[in-house]
Amino acid sequence: MVISNNPHNKEIAIRRRIANIFNKREDDFPSLREYNDYLEEVEDMTFNLIEGIDVAAIEARIAKYQEENTEQIMINRARKAEELAAALAASKGQPVQTDNDAAANQNSQAGFGAAPQGQYAPTFAGQPRPTGMAPQPLPLGGGDMLGYADDEETMRLRAERGARAAGWSMEISRKRALEEAFGSMWVY
Repeated sequence: MVISNNPHNKEIAIRRRIANIFNKREDDFPSLREYNDYLEEVEDMTFNLIEGIDVAAIEARIAKYQEENTEQIMINRARKAEELAAALAASKGQPVQTDNDAAANQNSQAGFGAAPQGQYAPTFAGQPRPTGMAPQPLPLGGGDMLGYADDEETMRLRAERGARAAGWSMEISRKRALEEAFGSMWVY
């Protein structure tokens, strides 16, 4: 564990540790009220640890909870890991593989260069690889993003309004040009 004087790092480390131990979910409780009470109790312990309030008693409580609920904690960690693996596979566009699918795939590939279970199996040359960005949708209304026609009057108005919105005007430009031209003529 990295120790730092930064209070934010301390809080993050404590919150991660507590969330890793007190990892029950709403569906683990018979009612929403009991789940909310559990969350409030966990947040109270977290806050007290961060602020240094009654740390010894809270650490003892955490150790007791961890000892009594070891199996449930491990089940919830495994469930979270499975959900993360499924989300990662879905983000890569791969179908989620269950235990039954894994056994079927292992049997079907047994004679086709498959490595024994637990061994590294290299990818095959024909396997598709991601290639850059996916196609992007075209904007509605044709090629011009704002939907303006490309005639001269519209382009002039757009340029004028854009310049005015940026704080520039033709009058300012003329005034500056005159000041620079005549300012160089007179020496003080």
